[in-house]
Amino acid sequence: MRSLRQLKKELKELSNLKQAEILQRFFKTGKGEYGEGDIFLGVRVPDQRKVAAKFKDLSLEDIGKLLDSKIHEHRMTALFILIKKYEKAGEKEKKKIFNFYLKNLENNFENINNWDLVDISAPKIVGDYLMEESKEILYKLAKSKNLWKKRVAIISTHAFIRNNEFDDTLEISKILILDKHDLIHKAVGWMLREVGKRDQKIEEEFLKKHYLKMPRVMLRYSIEKFSEGKRKFYLGKNKEAQNQSCLRKKEK
Repeated sequence: MRSLRQLKKELKELSNLKQAEILQRFFKTGKGEYGEGDIFLGVRVPDQRKVAAKFKDLSLEDIGKLLDSKIHEHRMTALFILIKKYEKAGEKEKKKIFNFYLKNLENNFENINNWDLVDISAPKIVGDYLMEESKEILYKLAKSKNLWKKRVAIISTHAFIRNNEFDDTLEISKILILDKHDLIHKAVGWMLREVGKRDQKIEEEFLKKHYLKMPRVMLRYSIEKFSEGKRKFYLGKNKEAQNQSCLRKKEK
């Protein structure tokens, strides 16, 4: 049976110093940035997927050890393995993997702690598991102070969108609509855009109620697939509203 030590060895052999330096900057690993302290080996994602496929039988215990690593590719590869395990699991094992995933979001772990880690895994594990379950945990995550929990909350709903179920995406978007972080603006905008790709009327009903107060990036992401005329309309009105808001604040 392939060991955790072998997996780490293979990833190290695939490392690329120049690529690692680029990724360190791209994923904002500097002091005070959202990815502070994250370490990269510079292994390409396709290569990580190949390594994950070879080590698909790794135990949850060893996957947990990988997720505890400060090395980004260790955590990413661990999630690729976990997704494969989840896809092949029965209902009882899926629940176990779902709870294991949530455990790795908690404060004493916080191992799923960058946007790419969230985006590859949240819909395929959290979203899929909750398709027929209570969605209460997503609302709890959305209302937390933790950036990655909030991103998991909204990105998980991609699984529902693919099933033409939009209510939870829209409700969680309302919770996060005034969030201060750029990564949440992009995530909410992305999910709203996905809703619109399936039913633009529903997305526009949501936008008409909220677009004036939406952060600019969130709005831009959400209307990316609209006609040029509609994009200009929404962005123009949004800019007017934000300018008026700034003036009122200055007057105070």
